[in-house]
Amino acid sequence: MAKNGPVHLALLGAGTVGSGVARVLAQKRDVFARQLGRPIDIAGVLVRDEVTGALSVNGREVRIEIEPRVTLLRALRHYSDYTGPKEICDRGACGGCTVLLDGKPVASCMMLALDAQGRPITTVEGLARDGKLHPVQEAFKTCDAYQCGYCTPGMLLSTVALLKENPAPSLDEIKRGLEGNLCRCAAYNHIFDAVQMAAKKMSASPAK
Repeated sequence: MAKNGPVHLALLGAGTVGSGVARVLAQKRDVFARQLGRPIDIAGVLVRDEVTGALSVNGREVRIEIEPRVTLLRALRHYSDYTGPKEICDRGACGGCTVLLDGKPVASCMMLALDAQGRPITTVEGLARDGKLHPVQEAFKTCDAYQCGYCTPGMLLSTVALLKENPAPSLDEIKRGLEGNLCRCAAYNHIFDAVQMAAKKMSASPAK
């Protein structure tokens, strides 16, 4: 048995089981937990001890108590109040969980929360200031650059990072800059229009 891995699947079960069998499996899991002296979660994974950490999110410190295996995405969504990053693919392929770390877009589902300590994190909740939307948010609103909205937080943050590095991107540069963010509603033309609009607004008012 791996020290911190799944316990024996033959004893914990896999797939769909009847309620009676499920109770038996749960009892066996509890027996293993007592023998090991460690709790086991419903997925049959050993629960590690929680540790205390601190994240710098949108300019404020957030104290968290988590297991070392918790991702940054889940720490933000389930251990603090930041639900902007979306858990969609959970494998770094869709961009829905994008946050800015040190000003760069990262897939928060692919890194551990504890590895982000001491580094500034920006979520979509941190874009608006003093009740006023960020120019990128304004542009997305004006261009109707969203439908279901699940990809929108990641799109916004990737756009902010793109325009910081390249204030006047071409259409091809916009496509490359957002290629890690997928829109299942296929609102890409509106999104590209919004990025171009935001670029013009921000160039005209660089203080914003």
